[in-house]
Amino acid sequence: MDKKPTSRCNDRCPPGHRKTHNGGIAICCYDCIPCSEGEVSNVTDSESCFKCPDEEWPDEKNVRCVPRTYDYLSYDDVLALLFSFASLLFSAMTLFMSGSFIYFWYTPVVKANNRTVSFILLTSILLSFLCVFLFLGRPVDITCMLRQVAFGIFFSISVSCVLAKTVTVCLAFKATKPGSYWRKLLTVKLSNFLVVTCSSVQVLICVVWLSVSPPYQEYDMFSSPGKIIIQCNEGLVIGFYSVLGYMGILAALSFLLAFMVRTLPDSFNEAKYITFSMLVFCSVWIAMIPAYLSTRGKYMVAVEVFAILTSSAGMLGCIFFPKCYIMLFKSELNNSKNKCCSM
Repeated sequence: MDKKPTSRCNDRCPPGHRKTHNGGIAICCYDCIPCSEGEVSNVTDSESCFKCPDEEWPDEKNVRCVPRTYDYLSYDDVLALLFSFASLLFSAMTLFMSGSFIYFWYTPVVKANNRTVSFILLTSILLSFLCVFLFLGRPVDITCMLRQVAFGIFFSISVSCVLAKTVTVCLAFKATKPGSYWRKLLTVKLSNFLVVTCSSVQVLICVVWLSVSPPYQEYDMFSSPGKIIIQCNEGLVIGFYSVLGYMGILAALSFLLAFMVRTLPDSFNEAKYITFSMLVFCSVWIAMIPAYLSTRGKYMVAVEVFAILTSSAGMLGCIFFPKCYIMLFKSELNNSKNKCCSM
Protein backbone atom coordinates (compact mmCIF):
# COMPACT_ATOMS: atom_id res chain seq x y z
CA MET A 1 0.00 0.00 0.00
CA ASP A 2 1.39 3.37 -1.00
CA LYS A 3 2.17 5.97 1.67
CA LYS A 4 0.07 9.11 1.67
CA PRO A 5 2.13 12.15 0.74
CA THR A 6 2.84 14.55 3.56
CA SER A 7 2.13 18.21 2.93
CA ARG A 8 5.22 20.12 4.09
CA CYS A 9 6.88 23.38 3.12
CA ASN A 10 10.21 22.48 4.68
CA ASP A 11 12.19 19.74 6.36
CA ARG A 12 11.66 18.80 9.98
CA CYS A 13 13.54 20.70 12.69
CA PRO A 14 16.38 18.54 14.06
CA PRO A 15 17.17 18.26 17.78
CA GLY A 16 18.87 21.36 19.10
CA HIS A 17 16.38 23.57 17.23
CA ARG A 18 12.80 24.70 17.72
CA LYS A 19 9.96 25.63 15.40
CA THR A 20 8.86 29.21 14.92
CA HIS A 21 6.04 30.40 12.69
CA ASN A 22 7.35 32.33 9.71
CA GLY A 23 4.21 34.41 9.15
CA GLY A 24 2.93 32.35 6.21
CA ILE A 25 -0.70 31.25 5.73
CA ALA A 26 -0.02 27.51 5.85
CA ILE A 27 0.46 26.00 9.30
CA CYS A 28 2.90 23.47 7.91
CA CYS A 29 5.29 26.23 6.93
CA TYR A 30 7.66 27.28 9.70
CA ASP A 31 11.28 28.16 10.32
CA CYS A 32 13.83 26.27 12.44
CA ILE A 33 16.00 28.32 14.74
CA PRO A 34 18.73 27.09 17.10
CA CYS A 35 17.96 26.99 20.80
CA SER A 36 18.95 30.06 22.76
CA GLU A 37 22.10 30.07 24.87
CA GLY A 38 21.75 27.73 27.83
CA GLU A 39 18.78 25.80 26.30
CA VAL A 40 18.45 22.40 24.61
CA SER A 41 15.88 20.32 22.73
CA ASN A 42 16.28 16.56 22.21
CA VAL A 43 13.30 15.82 19.92
CA THR A 44 12.52 16.53 16.28
CA ASP A 45 10.16 19.40 15.51
CA SER A 46 10.27 20.65 19.08
CA GLU A 47 7.92 23.51 19.81
CA SER A 48 10.26 24.96 22.40
CA CYS A 49 13.62 24.46 24.09
CA PHE A 50 14.11 23.95 27.80
CA LYS A 51 16.75 25.52 30.01
CA CYS A 52 19.55 23.48 31.56
CA PRO A 53 19.96 23.41 35.37
CA ASP A 54 22.41 25.94 36.83
CA GLU A 55 25.11 23.30 37.27
CA GLU A 56 24.87 22.15 33.63
CA TRP A 57 25.30 23.57 30.13
CA PRO A 58 24.26 22.47 26.60
CA ASP A 59 26.67 20.40 24.55
CA GLU A 60 27.91 21.59 21.15
CA LYS A 61 24.72 20.47 19.36
CA ASN A 62 22.32 21.82 22.02
CA VAL A 63 20.85 18.34 22.36
CA ARG A 64 21.59 17.49 25.98
CA CYS A 65 22.85 19.14 29.14
CA VAL A 66 26.33 18.29 30.39
CA PRO A 67 28.02 19.27 33.67
CA ARG A 68 29.82 22.62 33.60
CA THR A 69 33.57 22.77 34.16
CA TYR A 70 34.97 24.58 37.20
CA ASP A 71 37.33 27.45 36.50
CA TYR A 72 39.96 28.66 38.99
CA LEU A 73 43.74 29.02 39.13
CA SER A 74 44.54 25.40 39.99
CA TYR A 75 48.00 23.97 40.50
CA ASP A 76 47.56 22.00 37.25
CA ASP A 77 47.51 25.25 35.31
CA VAL A 78 50.75 26.41 33.66
CA LEU A 79 50.30 29.91 35.12
CA ALA A 80 50.06 28.51 38.66
CA LEU A 81 53.21 26.44 38.14
CA LEU A 82 55.11 29.50 36.87
CA PHE A 83 53.92 31.60 39.80
CA SER A 84 54.86 28.86 42.27
CA PHE A 85 58.35 28.56 40.78
CA ALA A 86 58.84 32.34 40.76
CA SER A 87 57.63 32.64 44.35
CA LEU A 88 59.99 29.94 45.59
CA LEU A 89 62.91 31.34 43.57
CA PHE A 90 62.45 34.88 44.90
CA SER A 91 61.93 33.52 48.42
CA ALA A 92 65.25 31.67 48.19
CA MET A 93 66.95 34.87 46.99
CA THR A 94 65.43 36.80 49.90
CA LEU A 95 66.67 34.19 52.39
CA PHE A 96 70.13 34.37 50.84
CA MET A 97 70.19 38.17 51.18
CA SER A 98 68.92 37.90 54.76
CA GLY A 99 71.69 35.45 55.55
CA SER A 100 74.24 37.81 54.00
CA PHE A 101 72.97 40.68 56.16
CA ILE A 102 73.22 38.54 59.29
CA TYR A 103 76.74 37.39 58.36
CA PHE A 104 77.89 41.00 57.72
CA TRP A 105 75.78 42.39 60.59
CA TYR A 106 78.58 44.49 62.13
CA THR A 107 80.02 45.85 58.90
CA PRO A 108 79.49 49.52 57.92
CA VAL A 109 77.30 48.84 54.87
CA VAL A 110 74.76 47.06 57.07
CA LYS A 111 74.97 49.39 60.07
CA ALA A 112 74.70 52.50 57.91
CA ASN A 113 71.23 51.59 56.63
CA ASN A 114 69.36 50.80 59.85
CA ARG A 115 69.93 47.09 60.42
CA THR A 116 66.67 46.43 62.25
CA VAL A 117 64.43 48.08 59.67
CA SER A 118 66.34 46.40 56.82
CA PHE A 119 65.85 42.99 58.39
CA ILE A 120 62.13 43.64 58.98
CA LEU A 121 61.85 44.72 55.34
CA LEU A 122 63.53 41.54 54.13
CA THR A 123 61.20 39.43 56.31
CA SER A 124 58.08 41.20 55.04
CA ILE A 125 59.22 40.83 51.42
CA LEU A 126 59.76 37.10 52.05
CA LEU A 127 56.23 36.78 53.47
CA SER A 128 54.86 38.72 50.50
CA PHE A 129 56.40 36.19 48.13
CA LEU A 130 55.01 33.28 50.15
CA CYS A 131 51.48 34.73 50.41
CA VAL A 132 51.19 34.05 46.65
CA PHE A 133 50.30 30.45 47.54
CA LEU A 134 47.09 31.70 49.19
CA PHE A 135 45.95 32.83 45.73
CA LEU A 136 46.62 29.48 44.05
CA GLY A 137 44.35 26.44 44.16
CA ARG A 138 40.59 26.22 44.71
CA PRO A 139 39.35 29.19 46.76
CA VAL A 140 37.56 28.51 50.05
CA ASP A 141 36.24 30.93 52.66
CA ILE A 142 39.36 30.86 54.84
CA THR A 143 41.80 31.45 51.97
CA CYS A 144 39.56 34.21 50.60
CA MET A 145 39.81 35.99 53.95
CA LEU A 146 43.52 35.38 54.45
CA ARG A 147 44.81 36.18 50.95
CA GLN A 148 43.89 39.87 50.82
CA VAL A 149 44.53 40.53 54.51
CA ALA A 150 47.96 38.85 54.44
CA PHE A 151 48.88 40.62 51.20
CA GLY A 152 47.75 44.00 52.53
CA ILE A 153 49.52 43.71 55.90
CA PHE A 154 52.80 42.29 54.57
CA PHE A 155 53.03 44.90 51.85
CA SER A 156 52.20 47.71 54.26
CA ILE A 157 55.01 46.57 56.55
CA SER A 158 57.36 46.56 53.56
CA VAL A 159 56.36 50.03 52.39
CA SER A 160 56.41 51.32 55.99
CA CYS A 161 60.00 50.11 56.30
CA VAL A 162 60.90 51.84 53.04
CA LEU A 163 59.25 55.02 54.33
CA ALA A 164 61.20 54.77 57.60
CA LYS A 165 64.47 54.32 55.69
CA THR A 166 63.58 57.30 53.49
CA VAL A 167 62.88 59.52 56.50
CA THR A 168 66.19 58.38 58.01
CA VAL A 169 68.03 59.43 54.84
CA CYS A 170 66.30 62.83 54.86
CA LEU A 171 67.13 63.47 58.51
CA ALA A 172 70.72 62.26 58.08
CA PHE A 173 71.46 65.00 55.58
CA LYS A 174 69.71 67.65 57.68
CA ALA A 175 71.55 66.64 60.88
CA THR A 176 75.07 67.26 59.61
CA LYS A 177 75.56 70.40 61.71
CA PRO A 178 76.60 69.92 65.38
CA GLY A 179 73.75 70.58 67.80
CA SER A 180 71.17 70.42 65.03
CA TYR A 181 67.56 69.84 66.08
CA TRP A 182 67.26 67.14 63.41
CA ARG A 183 70.06 65.15 65.04
CA LYS A 184 67.81 64.52 68.05
CA LEU A 185 65.20 62.93 65.79
CA LEU A 186 67.75 60.71 64.04
CA THR A 187 67.31 57.68 66.29
CA VAL A 188 66.46 54.02 65.84
CA LYS A 189 63.31 54.59 67.92
CA LEU A 190 61.93 56.97 65.30
CA SER A 191 62.33 54.39 62.53
CA ASN A 192 60.73 51.66 64.62
CA PHE A 193 57.89 54.01 65.59
CA LEU A 194 57.16 54.79 61.93
CA VAL A 195 57.13 51.11 60.98
CA VAL A 196 54.81 50.12 63.84
CA THR A 197 52.46 53.10 63.42
CA CYS A 198 52.07 52.90 59.64
CA SER A 199 51.61 49.11 59.73
CA SER A 200 49.07 49.35 62.56
CA VAL A 201 46.82 51.58 60.47
CA GLN A 202 46.66 48.89 57.77
CA VAL A 203 45.96 46.22 60.39
CA LEU A 204 43.09 48.37 61.70
CA ILE A 205 41.66 48.74 58.18
CA CYS A 206 41.79 44.94 57.72
CA VAL A 207 40.14 44.29 61.10
CA VAL A 208 37.27 46.64 60.24
CA TRP A 209 36.94 45.03 56.81
CA LEU A 210 36.76 41.50 58.26
CA SER A 211 34.35 42.61 60.98
CA VAL A 212 31.87 44.34 58.67
CA SER A 213 31.85 42.10 55.58
CA PRO A 214 34.74 39.66 55.07
CA PRO A 215 35.63 38.07 51.71
CA TYR A 216 33.99 34.71 50.94
CA GLN A 217 33.88 32.03 48.25
CA GLU A 218 31.27 32.39 45.51
CA TYR A 219 30.26 30.63 42.29
CA ASP A 220 29.94 32.83 39.20
CA MET A 221 27.74 31.05 36.65
CA PHE A 222 27.11 33.93 34.28
CA SER A 223 30.45 35.49 33.28
CA SER A 224 31.72 32.56 31.21
CA PRO A 225 29.34 30.26 29.25
CA GLY A 226 29.78 26.59 30.09
CA LYS A 227 31.94 27.29 33.15
CA ILE A 228 31.42 27.84 36.86
CA ILE A 229 34.02 30.34 38.04
CA ILE A 230 35.01 29.69 41.64
CA GLN A 231 36.24 33.00 42.97
CA CYS A 232 36.51 35.16 46.06
CA ASN A 233 33.94 37.86 46.60
CA GLU A 234 35.72 40.72 48.35
CA GLY A 235 32.72 41.38 50.60
CA LEU A 236 33.06 45.05 51.53
CA VAL A 237 34.56 46.31 48.29
CA ILE A 238 35.54 49.63 49.86
CA GLY A 239 37.62 47.63 52.35
CA PHE A 240 39.69 46.10 49.55
CA TYR A 241 40.26 49.47 47.88
CA SER A 242 41.06 51.08 51.23
CA VAL A 243 43.85 48.51 51.69
CA LEU A 244 45.22 49.28 48.22
CA GLY A 245 44.73 53.03 48.66
CA TYR A 246 46.54 53.23 51.98
CA MET A 247 49.40 51.18 50.59
CA GLY A 248 49.55 53.54 47.61
CA ILE A 249 49.70 56.59 49.90
CA LEU A 250 52.67 55.15 51.79
CA ALA A 251 54.45 54.26 48.54
CA ALA A 252 53.81 57.70 47.01
CA LEU A 253 55.08 59.45 50.15
CA SER A 254 58.24 57.30 50.17
CA PHE A 255 58.81 58.03 46.48
CA LEU A 256 58.41 61.81 46.90
CA LEU A 257 60.74 62.00 49.90
CA ALA A 258 63.37 59.80 48.27
CA PHE A 259 63.11 61.75 45.02
CA MET A 260 63.76 65.01 46.88
CA VAL A 261 67.05 63.80 48.38
CA ARG A 262 68.24 61.51 45.60
CA THR A 263 70.86 64.02 44.36
CA LEU A 264 72.35 64.94 47.73
CA PRO A 265 76.14 64.40 47.78
CA ASP A 266 77.03 60.98 49.05
CA SER A 267 78.62 58.02 47.30
CA PHE A 268 76.18 55.66 48.96
CA ASN A 269 72.90 57.62 49.00
CA GLU A 270 70.22 54.97 49.59
CA ALA A 271 67.52 57.37 48.42
CA LYS A 272 68.55 56.67 44.81
CA TYR A 273 67.64 53.01 45.17
CA ILE A 274 64.48 53.73 47.18
CA THR A 275 63.31 56.16 44.47
CA PHE A 276 63.68 53.56 41.76
CA SER A 277 62.10 50.77 43.85
CA MET A 278 59.04 52.91 44.65
CA LEU A 279 58.80 53.97 41.01
CA VAL A 280 58.63 50.30 40.02
CA PHE A 281 56.20 49.58 42.85
CA CYS A 282 53.79 52.41 41.95
CA SER A 283 53.98 51.69 38.21
CA VAL A 284 53.10 48.03 38.72
CA TRP A 285 50.06 48.70 40.91
CA ILE A 286 48.76 51.58 38.81
CA ALA A 287 48.88 49.32 35.74
CA MET A 288 47.38 46.43 37.73
CA ILE A 289 44.09 48.13 38.67
CA PRO A 290 42.55 48.49 35.15
CA ALA A 291 43.83 45.04 34.19
CA TYR A 292 42.33 43.58 37.39
CA LEU A 293 38.93 45.18 36.76
CA SER A 294 38.76 44.07 33.11
CA THR A 295 39.38 40.36 33.70
CA ARG A 296 37.41 37.54 35.30
CA GLY A 297 38.12 34.19 36.87
CA LYS A 298 41.61 32.82 37.12
CA TYR A 299 43.07 35.59 34.98
CA MET A 300 41.94 38.21 37.50
CA VAL A 301 43.79 36.28 40.21
CA ALA A 302 46.81 35.91 37.91
CA VAL A 303 46.98 39.70 37.43
CA GLU A 304 47.11 40.30 41.19
CA VAL A 305 49.69 37.54 41.75
CA PHE A 306 51.86 38.96 38.98
CA ALA A 307 51.67 42.43 40.59
CA ILE A 308 52.63 40.98 43.99
CA LEU A 309 55.64 39.13 42.60
CA THR A 310 56.81 42.01 40.41
CA SER A 311 56.55 44.76 43.03
CA SER A 312 58.15 42.59 45.73
CA ALA A 313 60.99 41.65 43.39
CA GLY A 314 61.40 45.34 42.51
CA MET A 315 61.89 46.28 46.16
CA LEU A 316 64.22 43.36 46.78
CA GLY A 317 66.39 44.03 43.76
CA CYS A 318 66.53 47.82 43.86
CA ILE A 319 67.16 48.21 47.59
CA PHE A 320 69.19 45.15 48.58
CA PHE A 321 71.05 44.00 45.48
CA PRO A 322 73.54 46.96 45.57
CA LYS A 323 74.27 46.27 49.26
CA CYS A 324 74.81 42.54 48.70
CA TYR A 325 77.03 43.30 45.73
CA ILE A 326 79.29 45.46 47.93
CA MET A 327 79.30 42.92 50.79
CA LEU A 328 80.10 39.94 48.58
CA PHE A 329 82.18 41.33 45.72
CA LYS A 330 83.50 44.74 46.84
CA SER A 331 84.62 44.01 50.38
CA GLU A 332 87.26 46.76 50.14
CA LEU A 333 84.41 49.31 50.13
CA ASN A 334 82.79 47.77 53.21
CA ASN A 335 85.02 49.31 55.86
CA SER A 336 84.74 52.21 58.26
CA LYS A 337 87.43 54.20 56.44
CA ASN A 338 85.45 54.31 53.23
CA LYS A 339 82.88 57.05 52.93
CA CYS A 340 80.55 54.97 50.79
CA CYS A 341 79.12 53.30 53.83
CA SER A 342 78.37 56.36 55.91
CA MET A 343 75.08 58.19 55.99
